[in-house]
Amino acid sequence: MIKVTLSILMVATLAGQDFIGNKKCKSCHKKKSSGAQYLKWEETNHANAFDVLKTPEAKTVAEERGILTNPWETPECVRCHTTGFEKGGYEIKDQAFWDQVTERGKPTKEVKRMLALQNVGCEVCHGPGSDYKSKKKMKAIFHGDITMESVGMLKPSKETCVQCHNEESPSFHGFDFEEFFPKISHPYPDGYREEMKQKELNK
Repeated sequence: MIKVTLSILMVATLAGQDFIGNKKCKSCHKKKSSGAQYLKWEETNHANAFDVLKTPEAKTVAEERGILTNPWETPECVRCHTTGFEKGGYEIKDQAFWDQVTERGKPTKEVKRMLALQNVGCEVCHGPGSDYKSKKKMKAIFHGDITMESVGMLKPSKETCVQCHNEESPSFHGFDFEEFFPKISHPYPDGYREEMKQKELNK
């Protein structure tokens, strides 16, 4: 089942859908009235997953596994601490890349994109967002006019989680999907769909 989930993500990317980063999601998913999905994500360990790789503890764990390179520059570590690694998303870059700036001294567009794909973001669970990021398409999904799958959006499942939460992880101590999924779940509040549908009818 893990291989099936991975292949779905790869197909989505190959079909022209790109990883865009969490900030594209934040603008519409931070309001408490609609569930504050982005704010809930910020409270999870997923939101700081990349930073963890830069801690002394991560270095120790890596060395115990025979890894002598920096954890944040090592594929087997980065794979589960970033968004879309080896699937058209985050890439390990050298310092020359990170030092790139515009004429105004700001990070280039390419650098900003890589920064936006650090950590375990929305698209790790929901798939590359370039094809469903627009408000129009999200609204159509919300009202059932189109399916989420038709625009490459995935529904998280146990198979999604165990791509990383498995015995290959040095910090793995077992994974109970039924126990842990509710801790990161961020559904719309009860009655929100009905409320929005009524507002549409009253326009």
